[in-house]
This record gives sequence, C-alpha cells and structure tokens, in this order.
Amino acid sequence: MRLRFTGTIWHWRGPAPYHFVSVPPIEAAMIAEVAPVVTYGWGMIPASVTIGGTTVTTSLWAKDGGYVVPIKKALQDAEGLVVDDVVDLTLDIDA
Repeated sequence: MRLRFTGTIWHWRGPAPYHFVSVPPIEAAMIAEVAPVVTYGWGMIPASVTIGGTTVTTSLWAKDGGYVVPIKKALQDAEGLVVDDVVDLTLDIDA
C-alpha cells in the first residue's frame, strides 16, 4: 500500500521528545483496514516514509483513533526539517 499526503510536523513533549506528522482521516481509515494483518502488536504498523529524497523505515503509532508518522532524526537532518514544516510524504506499508 502506498499513500501520499501532506502534513505539518509537530512535536510531542514526552519524556523523550518526538516529531510526528498526523495521517489524514481518509488515509488513516485505509491503514485501519489492513492493520490486523500488518501490525506487530500495540497497534504499531511497520512502514517506510519518504520525504524529499530520503526514505527511512519506521512504524506508525496508533493515536486518537488514527495514526501518526514518526519523523526520525535521520530524516529531519537529511531533509533539513523542523517543527511546523509542511511536508509532502509518501508512506509505504507492506500489506
């Protein structure tokens, strides 16, 4: 499954800070349909994310009835990304 969408990078201020992009509702519903066969537990969905010319592997996190895409430090550094940047991303889930 390949999904493309645009989102804003936001910061979660937990014990360890993370940066995320929220998956839009339509795409989240599509992911939810395949989630039972691709999750490895706790609602985590293995995926790869591409922004610009950089692709990294990650896992989507279930949050508030949808999903969020972690924006790893390697991706942030490679593409010069910061909080509040609006990014076009491609999400690949092996369903």
